[in-house]
Amino acid sequence: MNNNSTWEFGTRQVVYGAIGAALYGALSWFTNFLAIPAAGNISFRPAVAVLIFFGVAYGPIVGLLAGFIGNTIGDQASGYGFYWNWSLGNGLMGMVPGLISAAITDFKAQSQIIKAVGWGVLGIIVGMLFASLTEMFTSGIDLATAITGYFVPTLISNTVNVAILLPILMIAFAGMAARRGR
Repeated sequence: MNNNSTWEFGTRQVVYGAIGAALYGALSWFTNFLAIPAAGNISFRPAVAVLIFFGVAYGPIVGLLAGFIGNTIGDQASGYGFYWNWSLGNGLMGMVPGLISAAITDFKAQSQIIKAVGWGVLGIIVGMLFASLTEMFTSGIDLATAITGYFVPTLISNTVNVAILLPILMIAFAGMAARRGR
C-alpha cells in the first residue's frame, strides 16, 4: 500500500516494478495462447489484473514499469517479438490506475475497490486505445480495424478480468498485510 509521493522514483519502485513485471510477464506467457476469436493477435489475459493491482498498490511508476517490461517479457517468451506500441500501451494501462494509489488506503473497503476497478478500466482504455491506434502507423491497418479488431476485444476481455480478479487481489493483499501487522 503506497504511503509515498505518487511520482516517487527510487529503489522501492524499481524492485516492485521488477516483481510486477516478472509476474505479469510470466502469467501473460501462460495464457498468450488463448487467442480471442476474430481479433488481431489479441489474447485473453487474466494477468492484466495483476498489472492493475501493482499500479494501484505501488503507484504509477511501478505500474508503468510492470506493464512495459512485463508485456515485453510475456511477448518475447511467447515468440511474438517486441512491439513497442503494445508494451507502452501495457505500461500506460498500469500507470493510469497508479495515479490513485495514494488515495487507496483500505484494500477491503467496497468504495475503494470500486474506485480501483474504475481507474483500472480507465487505464485499459488509455493503454489499449494507444496501442490499437498506433497499429494504424506500425501495421498500416485502418481505423475501423484498429477499433473493432484490436481495441474493443482488449477492452472487453481486460475489463472482465479486472472487474473479477482485482477485487480478489486487493482483499487477499489486505488480509496478508493484516496478518503481518501492517
